[in-house]
Amino acid sequence: MTLVALSHRIRTAVRTLSVNIDHIATLREARKESFPDPVQAAVMAELGGADGITVHLRKDRRHINERDVDLLCRTVTTGVCVEMAATEDMVRQAVKLAPSQVTIVPEVKTEVTTTSGLDVGRRARSLKPLLRRLKRAGIRLSAFVEPEPRHVEAAAGLGFDIVELNTDRYCREVSKRAAVLARMLETAGVARDNGIEVHVGHGLDYRNVVPVLEMDIADGFSIGFAIVARAVMVGLRDAVSEMKGILEVYS
Repeated sequence: MTLVALSHRIRTAVRTLSVNIDHIATLREARKESFPDPVQAAVMAELGGADGITVHLRKDRRHINERDVDLLCRTVTTGVCVEMAATEDMVRQAVKLAPSQVTIVPEVKTEVTTTSGLDVGRRARSLKPLLRRLKRAGIRLSAFVEPEPRHVEAAAGLGFDIVELNTDRYCREVSKRAAVLARMLETAGVARDNGIEVHVGHGLDYRNVVPVLEMDIADGFSIGFAIVARAVMVGLRDAVSEMKGILEVYS
C-alpha cells in the first residue's frame, strides 16, 4: 500500500494541541522564585487556543511539582496531561491529583529531556497493576513509544487509550525523514486498527510539524519547547495561537 493510500486510510478529525509548559517552571526554578507561574501560563495558552496542557512531574521535581499539578487540575478547563514514570510514588500522586490524562514515559535521572520511548512489552508485567489503579481513578492512559508497531500492539494489550509516537528521531535525522515518516504512518495505522488514539510529540516546532500534518499521522500534538521559545519573542498567547493556526490549516 502506498503512503498516500495509507494516509487516506487513517485520515483523522480535527487535530488537538496540548501545550507543554514545563519550561515555564524551569525558568522559575532557575532562581527559586514564585514566578513565572505555570498556572498563568496555562491560562494564556488556553486563550491562545490550546486544547490541553501537558506537564512532566519528574521524580526529582526539577521543574513542575505537585502544587503546580494540583492548581492546574483545578484551573485548566481543557484538560491536564501529566507525563510521569511508572512508579508507585507517581501513581499515588496521579490518583490523588486526578489529571484527565497520564502519559507513561521512561525517565533517566541524567537526561535533559525524555528522548526515548517506553518499551511497553518488556515492562508489561510491572505496568499492569499500576495502570489498573490509574484506570480505576478515571484517568485516560497514554504510552510514549517509539514509532514501531510492536510497541503499539503491546500498548493495546495493556489497555492504553492513546499512544504518543516519539518524534525525536524524525526531528534530529533530517536526511532520514522520509523513512521515519513512513514508519510513523504505518505505526499510526496499526494503532487505529487497535482502537487507539494517535498523538505525536518531542522536538516538534513550527516548521517540522508540517510534514507530519500533511501525512495525516496524528490526532493530537504535544508541543512545548518551541512554543515557549517563541513566546519569549511574541508572548505566550500569540505563540500558541500561531501553532494552533498551523494545525487548523490541515484539519
